[in-house]
Amino acid sequence: MKTTEIAIIGAGPAGLSCAVEAAKAGAKVTLLDENLKPGGQLFKQIHKFFGSREHQAGTRGFRIGEQLLKETEELGVEVLLNAAVYGIYENKTLAYVKDGKDHALRAERIVIAAGASENALAFPGCTLPGVMGAGAAQTMINVHRVLPGKKILMVGSGNVGLIVSYQLMQAGAEVKALIEAAPQIGGYGVHAAKIRRAGVPIYVSTTIKEALGTEAVEGVVIHSLDEKWQPIPGTERTLDVDTICLAVGLSPLTELAWMAGCEFTFIPPLGGHVPIHDENMETTLPGIYVAGDITGVEEASSAMEEGRLAGVASAESLGYYDEDTAKRLKDEIWQRLNSLRTGPFGEGRFKAKIKQLQARRQLA
Repeated sequence: MKTTEIAIIGAGPAGLSCAVEAAKAGAKVTLLDENLKPGGQLFKQIHKFFGSREHQAGTRGFRIGEQLLKETEELGVEVLLNAAVYGIYENKTLAYVKDGKDHALRAERIVIAAGASENALAFPGCTLPGVMGAGAAQTMINVHRVLPGKKILMVGSGNVGLIVSYQLMQAGAEVKALIEAAPQIGGYGVHAAKIRRAGVPIYVSTTIKEALGTEAVEGVVIHSLDEKWQPIPGTERTLDVDTICLAVGLSPLTELAWMAGCEFTFIPPLGGHVPIHDENMETTLPGIYVAGDITGVEEASSAMEEGRLAGVASAESLGYYDEDTAKRLKDEIWQRLNSLRTGPFGEGRFKAKIKQLQARRQLA
């Protein structure tokens, strides 16, 4: 059986950042990911990051991913790709499938950075080919260079919906409209203004009535909603589209944490049921940590900071950092995390995260 000191599940923004911090301290780190390439969401993000210089504002997501990958290579992190972890068992033993074969890995510490999955939306015709998640469309255009369709309806006006709409236009698609069930746009105004300048209408208080087509999407009927979120008769309109992209939120991928036996709490702003963790990102199971969207859906910048926090804390628990050094590093990370959770978009996440930490203290 293979052994390691710190096993990290997920090679996205949180997992890569965690691996870098733990390896810098001197720990033996093994990073596992079910995909053929590491990097997760970062390699789909061709747009420039917002925020401050310390959060790499002005740098495109895939460039940040390239830098993190370079650091893991230089630090000697073992990276196992096409390795799908399907269980966490006694003595912190991971079971995973790689190249069609079962394997086991025993670790002294485990960090679960599994990310999140896209939410679906039910409506007549939602199973037709041509209905897909916005993240899937983003993967097609930015990673595989395949256009998912020529005429797009985007559902959801959060940052994902707004950013992917613009990237679809950059890739050569025509975004016919963006619709939002809520009475206001959910994402940053700067992103909304960009696609509006490009001629894309944004309809709020609007949702899908049905998708049209037999073998694939051939059109869509949308209608308006009243203040009680009920359809308004007579407001139907038909759009000529061949693709419907759904940007209606994400849900943390928590299955491995459930299987391991971590305690959970329910916090809707973070995506539903999330594992309880302390200020070190350690769950209710000693030696098992979480980082990134599994702890609650946020931006990639927050995921990277949580990954760094878990990396420092897990390395400290193994004796690679003394208490004073670890405290200094963790305090710096928490300052950056808290700055990301300020303002009109971050305040709700900040309160939700405080609630998550309070749940851990109540169990202590």
